[in-house]
Amino acid sequence: MKEKILIVDDNTFNRELLMEILSGDYDILEAENGKDALDILKMEGTNVAAVLLDLVMPVMDGYEFMKSAKEMDIIDKVPVLVISGETNVQNENRCFDYGVSDFIGRPFNAMIVKKRVQNAVNHFACKNRLEDKVKEQTEVLRKAYRQLKAQTEQLEKQNQEIIDMLGTVVEFRNLESGEHIQRVKKYTKILGLQFAKQYPEYGLTDEKIETIVAASALHDIGKIAIPDSILLKPGKLTKDEFDYMKSHTIRGCELLDSMHVQWDKNTRQASYEIIRHHHERYDGKGYPDGLKGEDIPISAQLVSLADVYDALINERCYKEAFSKEKAFSMIINGECGIFSPRLMETFRTVREAFENCAGDMEEEE
Repeated sequence: MKEKILIVDDNTFNRELLMEILSGDYDILEAENGKDALDILKMEGTNVAAVLLDLVMPVMDGYEFMKSAKEMDIIDKVPVLVISGETNVQNENRCFDYGVSDFIGRPFNAMIVKKRVQNAVNHFACKNRLEDKVKEQTEVLRKAYRQLKAQTEQLEKQNQEIIDMLGTVVEFRNLESGEHIQRVKKYTKILGLQFAKQYPEYGLTDEKIETIVAASALHDIGKIAIPDSILLKPGKLTKDEFDYMKSHTIRGCELLDSMHVQWDKNTRQASYEIIRHHHERYDGKGYPDGLKGEDIPISAQLVSLADVYDALINERCYKEAFSKEKAFSMIINGECGIFSPRLMETFRTVREAFENCAGDMEEEE
């Protein structure tokens, strides 16, 4: 079946001349003005392979047709070739501004017209096939992205369930309720969000903060490997016992490495940083690696402060609970080790939020 060409010209002789040139290769549609041409295109759509357009016509001239065709996105899908005796630079530029494919001046050579029409038809056929292929591939990619996103969300959910389960095991092993984990997570989130506002140079996005908060549940996972005689000792630990207790940071990382679980990359990294470094101190006097200053990952710094605060205001087997005021003072004064000055500024800012959060959780318990 031949492709269709629409000839738009109010002059019958001009239409017949073009029909004679093109009818051997195409089926011809005719319109005497731009309005009739648009009506035909609305019905035929891309079944029309090309439009040959005169400029000077009654009812709707060529320029009005081009304007309407551009607004209807017809010119992007069907090539328009202007054939006119109005061959000055201004008219040609105006036509090309509307997006026409070619401008052929009268008088014209029949062979040239045939070749130019053929070139325009072939070019747009290739262009339209390519666009359809791109749309098809784009939809395939979108479908793949949706599937990957769903898989990622499922993986994150599984990671969080595993993290919470392991963290709860540690708490029961430590003869404490699993609520310590939830408290640390809440303090970490409050601290992280405010720290991100005050110090945007750290690049802590909401997504990164959520990852840190989730991973905070594993900070003491290494305590699973600590004997009851040390972990649950009510009195002060000996030096050897304390050294063994400190090894929970290393043992926790070893446990993480030994787990054959499909971890989200960012969650695993944050978990590792927090497990190993949440007892490091800004002056280098922490453990296990004696990291100093900003060598300590910000994830570990945030969780460390949250953990210390919760430990202070809650009873442990080796101590009574301190008041919130006393806990704040002890941390600010460096009685629990030295924290980052920036972290201390943030802690001052969120003091009320911490105390309100602690109060709310006490009521829930």
